[in-house]
Amino acid sequence: MGILKQTLNRSNFVASSLSPGYHLSALSTFSSDRDDQTLRRHVKKQLRKRMVGLRMTVPTSACAIRSAAIIERLKQLPILETAAQIALFWPILAKHEVDLRELDTLLRARGATIAYPYIAETESISDDGPMDFRLLSDIGDLESSSLGFLQPPADAPIAYSLDAIIVPALAIDPFGHRIGYGAGYYDCALREVTSQIPSCVTIGVAYDYQLISEVPVTPGDIAVAWIVTDSRVMQAGGST
Repeated sequence: MGILKQTLNRSNFVASSLSPGYHLSALSTFSSDRDDQTLRRHVKKQLRKRMVGLRMTVPTSACAIRSAAIIERLKQLPILETAAQIALFWPILAKHEVDLRELDTLLRARGATIAYPYIAETESISDDGPMDFRLLSDIGDLESSSLGFLQPPADAPIAYSLDAIIVPALAIDPFGHRIGYGAGYYDCALREVTSQIPSCVTIGVAYDYQLISEVPVTPGDIAVAWIVTDSRVMQAGGST
């Protein structure tokens, strides 16, 4: 347990540069597989709490500047120059999320079709996942959900031909593993979409200070293929 305590206190949890950091694989040396997963979940929970708090300390003006820089880097990705159907996410500005609304405008202007996450109010997590992506022709049609974000109406058509999905993150590592709010909606949806459309490119976006050396991987986690921050573009497992 001393290793876990040390891990939770390491300042490199919130590193804007990729220092060697902690290595969760070392935990398995001292514990069974079951204990290892318990520790990973605990570390992930602590990371999530810490990153939510950290993001809220950043002024909204700084979030806007960083979001604009992320959009500029996204525009340089070849897939976003040619993709016909792209899934974005509408930001919860009160939580200081990355704001990609301008990217929506730019992609539509070049003729791309845009989709957004949709979660049915009556569904819950299942093997198939309760979240899908629905096409949206007019952002004015977005509706409030009980989870606090805007989503397409229930009768919006499902996006069956996605070329790319842009995914939010509270924390993300160079291997494409990310931490979200903990419900698993994106993991389920990404698994479903990429199994049906193997060519679909998944892109995680985060502020650069949310890029950490290692995210604790737990069963069901799905890594993204690319990482884009306000300071860098990385292919998962590759180089900047």
